[in-house]
Amino acid sequence: MKITVSGASPYVRKVIACAIARGIDGQFEKWSISTTDPVLSDSNPLGKIPTLITDEGVAMFDSPVICEYIDSIGTAPPLFPAVGPARWKALRLQAIGDGILDASQPRRREIALPQDEGRIGYIKLQQGKVARALAVLEAEAASLGQLATVGDIAVACALGYLDFRFANEPWRAAHPKLAVWYASVEKLAPMAKTMPVAA
Repeated sequence: MKITVSGASPYVRKVIACAIARGIDGQFEKWSISTTDPVLSDSNPLGKIPTLITDEGVAMFDSPVICEYIDSIGTAPPLFPAVGPARWKALRLQAIGDGILDASQPRRREIALPQDEGRIGYIKLQQGKVARALAVLEAEAASLGQLATVGDIAVACALGYLDFRFANEPWRAAHPKLAVWYASVEKLAPMAKTMPVAA
């Protein structure tokens, strides 16, 4: 199998963290490629990273699909629980974690551009999404696990991205329970081995 990688992408981090949690990260050939490279768009029409190419040559994208594919390989306990409340909890947490990333990545790009009323409004809109998501996670911090599901991993990757790209907007003081949980998981192998690197 081959997977596109970027040292700064939190979506790539989530995928690799899932592979580490499943004990299969050694089965992937890591492939560094630009999102503008036509070779990537030949495999993934969206031209997005991460993209996983299976041994059969099938392209998997984007990160939720890749993570579920990874969960089908090996014998470790599943990161996607079977049908029932535990599964919906994991998927919901994954949506919250991914949603924080979806709001944060474009905001970072917008901050670097000349500011006008429309851009300032857009940035505030994205900040509001992150703030509300963090408030939900703070309220539910006691129910978060030790990277046992894709939801736990997605949330941890989202918090790690806030530290990486928005260190000037610290989140821990206003979310002490979430901060305690994150401190308990950031040293675990899926997180410790996937620390982001500036591009």
